[in-house]
Amino acid sequence: MTHKSIKILFITWAILLNICPKIVLGQDAEALFIKRIYDHTLSQGQCDVWLEHLSNKIGGRLTGSENAATAVDYTHQVLTDIPLVDKVWKQPCMVPQWVRGDIEEVSISSDGNKTILKASSLGNTIGTDGALLSGEVIEVFDLDTLDMLGTTALKDKIVFYNRPMDPTRLSTGHAYGEAVDQRVHGASRASKYQAKAALVRSVTLLQDDLPHTGVQSYAEGITPIPSLAISTNDANYLSQQLREGTITAHIRNNPQILDSVLSHNVVAEIRGSEYPDEIILIGGHLDSWDLGGGAHDDGAGCVHALQVFQTLQDLGYKPKRTLRCVMFMNEENGLGGGKAYAKASNEKGEFHLAAIESDAGGFTPRGFGCSGHPEVFKPYLAKLQEFDLFLEPYDLYLKAGGGGADIGPLKSQKGLLIGFQPDNSRYFDYHHTSADVFENVNVRELRMGAAAITALVYLIDQKGLK
Repeated sequence: MTHKSIKILFITWAILLNICPKIVLGQDAEALFIKRIYDHTLSQGQCDVWLEHLSNKIGGRLTGSENAATAVDYTHQVLTDIPLVDKVWKQPCMVPQWVRGDIEEVSISSDGNKTILKASSLGNTIGTDGALLSGEVIEVFDLDTLDMLGTTALKDKIVFYNRPMDPTRLSTGHAYGEAVDQRVHGASRASKYQAKAALVRSVTLLQDDLPHTGVQSYAEGITPIPSLAISTNDANYLSQQLREGTITAHIRNNPQILDSVLSHNVVAEIRGSEYPDEIILIGGHLDSWDLGGGAHDDGAGCVHALQVFQTLQDLGYKPKRTLRCVMFMNEENGLGGGKAYAKASNEKGEFHLAAIESDAGGFTPRGFGCSGHPEVFKPYLAKLQEFDLFLEPYDLYLKAGGGGADIGPLKSQKGLLIGFQPDNSRYFDYHHTSADVFENVNVRELRMGAAAITALVYLIDQKGLK
């Protein structure tokens, strides 16, 4: 061997070590296959093509809507066209049906001056049936304040919840979780004290003019009242005006709550060759709110799952365990699809060794968070963290704490529940708004997420969790 050949061999080995610095002899096959997954997904992935269709061609996919039904048919066809898939089916589920209506108006007035605010009805809210509802605005920053104010102060008023997300939280998901209670429960708590309506600061760190919708829920026995979100800029403006004097708000909207309707999850399966009774699920939720195209929430999660199957097909991979791709319906306002899937699975006596959900957008992957039944969680997590050897070179972590709403009902099967965790710094800039469109998705970041999930599926399939 010439000196030049030795030098080339040394450089090649150094490159491999740089890619997988902890890989040792005997593990090269897994490391190299994961590199093939990344190379193929980043250069030939189709997840962005599918997402563009879901977000731009179909659009917002409100549960029970025609768009949601179209998305079911579309993803069913995509999965049918993958030769590796053994079967594809539409799994029935009953879902609530809420229609936004064509009127959403909020304005405030003081001393004869009127200002229009940018507002959006919250999911499952009742409306004013197009009539004008007016009342004095009372600003609060948490739900418990209403208990102190009581009916005397709140009767016939419009309660304005103005608690912002905490910008000091490193995880915007944690900040969201701490602030979203006022959106979900605000109307019920205000109604308890005979308020007329609720206005809620949009749940985002971004200061802008976009109202963020999202689900709200009426407690049993409570008289429903209208509930709408206003943009953060308008929330700041309204708060400032309230410091200067009394403000009256005027609300007009006309959403409708209709009877529940039949919808479907889309499920595809690749039968395992060695352990067919151990299922590895990959999924996202197909429904979205209607203001935008549902690109990050959760079109990205759906096409991540589709890309896993397409990549394994393209690389000629035959799984040892049964792989399931699930497009869940109705995550946003009821979990009808997740509950129906778990019910059918439990009735068949199935076992999901692992369920992976992507529902945090199409941003740069950071890793995976895991949860599970206390009886099995620790040994499963310990086994999973052995995969750090293969995933750390791609800057991916594996840690406790995570999962997903749609896969949560599978916890009783005592498998591992895994949530894909991309960088969430920008997620709530788009979440539940008209800006959640394909044009605000970075294609490389989207494909990186699909590659990360495919790599984890491959490792669990190859090595199991026991």
